Amino acid sequence: MKFLDRYLRDVRFARARPFVRLGDSVLDVGCADGEMFRQWRGFIGHGIGVDPCLSEKHVTASMEVYPGLFPQAVPPGVSCDVITMLAVLEHIPPIEQSKLADACDTLLKRGGRIVITVPSPRVDDILHVLEGLRLIDGMSTHEHYGFEPHDALAVFPPPRYKLVKRRRFQLGLNNLFVFEKT
Repeated sequence: MKFLDRYLRDVRFARARPFVRLGDSVLDVGCADGEMFRQWRGFIGHGIGVDPCLSEKHVTASMEVYPGLFPQAVPPGVSCDVITMLAVLEHIPPIEQSKLADACDTLLKRGGRIVITVPSPRVDDILHVLEGLRLIDGMSTHEHYGFEPHDALAVFPPPRYKLVKRRRFQLGLNNLFVFEKT
């Protein structure tokens, strides 16, 4: 992972953290190698992550990361305070998005939060240029489905979810959404 990849990832972590409370159990969809859990060690209670790019599971006292897709790769019996999907929703085919919301509903405690970041579709062009210049390793832009940020509101609709926060960041090229399960 190159410097710019790490920087962009860490900005997303920083934007999500204010919506996680001390001691929360966090399920991270698209966790990569679990770096967010390492950075939040001592702050969160426990982290569970899933990522299709992992080749094997990795378990420590503070986190568990599993290879595979969400929600199939989540171990049975998981119930969490927060679900994070940082730069993930744009990789989910539109036909699968309602299933994703149903899975979140099953795994998330009442009053729990879903914290999402999603880029603006115009970011794909910028990422292609940065990849061409070898400034980033790549963000799997070939898997993007043209997701429009405002569509997050339809994926997690009321009355099941309440929008708590919506904010743009990184010059408006990225979007943060926080939903609370009602």
